[in-house]
Parts: sequence; C-alpha cells; structure tokens
Amino acid sequence: MGLLFAYSFRNLLTRRLTTFLTATGMALVVFVFASMVMLADGLEKTLVETGSFDNVVVTRRSAGSEVQSGIDRLQAAIVETQPEVAIGLNGRSLLAKELVVLIVLPKRGTDTPANVVIRGISETSLALRPQVRLTQGRMPKPGSSEIVAGQSVAKRFRGLEVGGAIFFAMRSWTVVGIFDAGNTGFSSEVWGDVDQFMPAFRRPVYSSVLFRLRDSSEFDTVKAHLEADPRLTVQARRETTYYEDQSKAMAKFLSILGLSLTIIFSVGAVVGAMITMYAAVGNRTAEIGTLRALGFQRRTILFAFLLESLILGFIGGCAGLFFAAFLQFFTVSTTNFQTFSELAFSFTLTLNTVARGLAFALIMGFAGGVLPAFKASRLNIVAALRSA
Repeated sequence: MGLLFAYSFRNLLTRRLTTFLTATGMALVVFVFASMVMLADGLEKTLVETGSFDNVVVTRRSAGSEVQSGIDRLQAAIVETQPEVAIGLNGRSLLAKELVVLIVLPKRGTDTPANVVIRGISETSLALRPQVRLTQGRMPKPGSSEIVAGQSVAKRFRGLEVGGAIFFAMRSWTVVGIFDAGNTGFSSEVWGDVDQFMPAFRRPVYSSVLFRLRDSSEFDTVKAHLEADPRLTVQARRETTYYEDQSKAMAKFLSILGLSLTIIFSVGAVVGAMITMYAAVGNRTAEIGTLRALGFQRRTILFAFLLESLILGFIGGCAGLFFAAFLQFFTVSTTNFQTFSELAFSFTLTLNTVARGLAFALIMGFAGGVLPAFKASRLNIVAALRSA
C-alpha cells in the first residue's frame, strides 16, 4: 500500500501544472459547497443560541413568529399566574411581556432601507437574557422615549450610535446605549420600554410573553395547561425551539442553493479530473506495460490510478476547506424569511462540514478517475510496451 501511495503521489508531483489546475478546480467546488453549508450553519447557530432552554415563549396559536403574534392583557395575566413560572430574588415573577414590530431604517453608507426588529421590553427582560450586556451608555428609563441598540444593528444602520436619534411611530427616540448579545439574534434588535412602544405603535396587545421555568422538567406540564385553557389561544415553546423554528426556512433555502451550485460546478471539476487522468494514462502507456510485465496485476494498476485521482481530490478538498475557514472572520447580514427583518450572523465551520467537504472532494476524485483507471488496467501488455 505504501509503495502504491508513493507511486501515485510521485506521478502527481511530476505533472505539477495539470495537478495544480485540477486540484484548484476541485478546491473551488469544495469552497462553494463549504461556504454555503457554513452560511446555513451560522444562521442556525445564531438563532438557536439566541434562546435559553429554561425560558418559555408564549405566542398566539399558529403564529410563526412574534411579529405575527398578539396576546391581550387578560391572556398575559393568566400566563403570569401559572405556578411553573420562576420567582426572582426580589419576589417577582421572572416573566416579561414584550412587543415586537418591524420598522424601516437606512443602512450606513448606502442609505438602502431594511427592516429592523424593534422590541418593547419589560423590567425583567434583561434578567431572562443573561447573555445581553451593555457595552456603551445605559438602559432606557421607564416611561421615556429612549432606546438601546444591539451591537450588530448599530454598526449597520444610521442614527443608532449613542446620542443619536431615529424617528418612528410618530416620535423621535434617543439612543442611550449599545448592548452586546454575543452571537445571537438579539444583537440585530433595538430595545425600548414596552409601555411606550404599545401606544406609539397603536398596539393594544403584546406580541409574546416570555418566562423562566422554576424547574426545566415542568415544561410539558405548563405547555399542556396553557394550550388546553379555554380562555387562551396560545402556544408555548421552549425559547431554543422557537428560535430554531425561525431558522428553518432560511437554512433550507441556503442548503438547496448551495447544493445546486455545487452540483453545477462539480460537473466541470469531475470532467477536469477525468481529462487529467486520461492524459496520465496516455503519457504512461509504456510505464504501465512495464509494470504489467513485471507481474503487477490489473487490479493493482486500477487501484494505483484510482488512488492517484483520490489523492488529487483530497488535495483539492483540503485547499477548499482551508480557504473557506477564513470566512469565519466575516459577518454577513440577510433578511430572515420568517420575520422579514435584517439579521447579522457569521459563517460557522464545524467538523461535520469538514467531513462533508472532504467526502464530496473524494467523490469527485473517484468519479473523475474511475474510467481512466479502468482503461489503464485493461491495456494490452505487448501493445503498451511497443508504444515505448
């Protein structure tokens, strides 16, 4: 095996230019494949990490997101009385009644309009989201026209710096702070007092009720109570499940797009590998005849050329993944199909993506080398030696 590997690798080094060009083609295909998978994984990771496993999001039944939901004050009060709701150190329920709406703001530099999530928060909202921390300024004062902006949205939209002001809902709102929510969707939101947002947007109902479970194992119990209560028309989901549902549509779209592009580009890469291997067989006809005359069997020749093509695919796969890894340093923004709002997230490279990328590269190498390898193994010894 070691001798065959050395033989195949040496022949690749002998044809440096064709090896480089073929491996580059495969690397580009793997790069496209990995980048799309990383994009989908980054989106899913950002939204899933937004939620907490111990938090429960209550929205209107059949509402796909908080933007589409509505819970009136009576229903919110009923949710608040559930015994499964955790109690904080101050003796108050760890529950927040929130409002979520979309507004349009211009992006920095281009003035291109895009949807931004505006979240009306309660006093306990921060306690329910320990991953959120202020990096500049302060939190809004209750009863004031003050807001705080997530770090990602503040970088991309005009007027969201500390001391800045934006106009929406017929009022001017002053930015008094910037918060960092890590690699979560909250970093793409603007927060303010829910009791100020509701009359400003003329919304008499909340979008959702968020609460912490006193015991994580009681989720099924409280879910059954809330969804079976005839006074309510709500659905309860763990916060992690809720945000995972938000990522499904966009992640599926990115996966389908990535697979389609990869299939298209891979055809060219396979053809390139096949041409390279056919050329190798043609240039080494006498060499193959000599090996056969020395006693090497047909399957050995077949395996040697197939191994050569697989090595070519492996080199291309490693190169594509190497350059794809640098995408992790970039943050992109797109529209979340579920909420139609701007969402910033980063590419995420996982071991699963690496394994899938290398497997795809090896498949391309196999597809490009199997026919030339069969041709090499079936060459007639006498005819091959005469070509010398």
